[in-house]
Amino acid sequence: MSEKMVGAHDGVGLRGALRTAASRLLSTTDIWSDAPSPPPAPPPVLPPAPQPDPIAQAPVTAEVVTATAPVAPAQLPAGQWPPRKLSLALQGGGTFAAFTWGVLERLLEEPIEIDTISGASAGAINALLLASGLAEGGREAARSRLSRFWIRLMHEASFRSLMLVGGFSPAGSSVAFGPTLRSGQFDPFDLDPLRQALSRDIDFAALLNPDCPKLLIAATRIRDGQQQIFRNDAITAEVALASTCPPLVHCAVEIEGEAYWDGGFGGNPPLLRLTQDTTTSDVLLVQVTPARDSYVPITLAAIDRRLDQIAANAALNAEIAAIEWAQAHAAPSLRLTRIAAEDSVDGLAQRSSTDLGRGFIRLLHRSGRAAAERWLGQGTAVSAASPASDQHIASNEPALA
Repeated sequence: MSEKMVGAHDGVGLRGALRTAASRLLSTTDIWSDAPSPPPAPPPVLPPAPQPDPIAQAPVTAEVVTATAPVAPAQLPAGQWPPRKLSLALQGGGTFAAFTWGVLERLLEEPIEIDTISGASAGAINALLLASGLAEGGREAARSRLSRFWIRLMHEASFRSLMLVGGFSPAGSSVAFGPTLRSGQFDPFDLDPLRQALSRDIDFAALLNPDCPKLLIAATRIRDGQQQIFRNDAITAEVALASTCPPLVHCAVEIEGEAYWDGGFGGNPPLLRLTQDTTTSDVLLVQVTPARDSYVPITLAAIDRRLDQIAANAALNAEIAAIEWAQAHAAPSLRLTRIAAEDSVDGLAQRSSTDLGRGFIRLLHRSGRAAAERWLGQGTAVSAASPASDQHIASNEPALA
């Protein structure tokens, strides 16, 4: 039986509070738009109340926290650090997800129990490698699976390898390969390296093991554009393929009569659902797609790349806003922290998520390990609303135009 965190709600209470808080926020605020919400109706005018005796009453102060205000480190609930039990939200982003490899490798060196893992696209692959390894052989097996997958990716650096991590974005692939490349016309040589890699590295039956972390793998249902979450008992190689399926490069993946594309469109990664399902108060988000860029793009490729980055983080930002509101109003015990790749690697927004260079992937892996080390050491000084660190590891490789 797992030990409860100090000051934490039980699993049912926390999930209920988050569902209620998120529902209230989503029903009253259009968090998908920058447009301001309608002003609240003015309160009714009441007759003046009798004034109390000034000697008997002490002044009372109140602090108001808005829904969009960042959660400051001082507001995070105190508790065991590093946490004994942790849930993970792993963002996808092509080869940028090698940063997550480094983060997970460092976390596996600590006696931290992994409760629930959500992931989309390359984040889903990292989640599956981690969970299957833990289920079959513990921390060392999980570390070995992650390392073997990413090292093979580096040594097999080719067009085929990009399919392993959903490296093509919808717009990026159209720029790179032109308007004639479409889902139904691709794969003339039956290129499907991810299926082969999954069969080598993941025993999907092991995901049903009671010791396996809970999984929430996202794919986007083409019929209505809704996010579909697959849990352990429904996860197959087809689900992994669907979560990493780039629409303009690979044919849609069909699962039980439904066609799916990359899970990053609906939530990259699924965060609200994770906070509802987790049984621990501590959730770590590993964000690999850059949110910030100090340059205004002017070339077609640069504009395309920046649009992809903005789109990849849009749903995530909305979910973080909902969770911050819940923290302030209904779920104060939830401790959401974030490790962002862009806080550790200079110029990441100028790089391509299809870059298979060994030096670049090793830089990301090394940066991820260092960022996790700082996260473990800083404890509650790190919040989801603030950068993990202002320390950067500079890349010696040239950025893209």
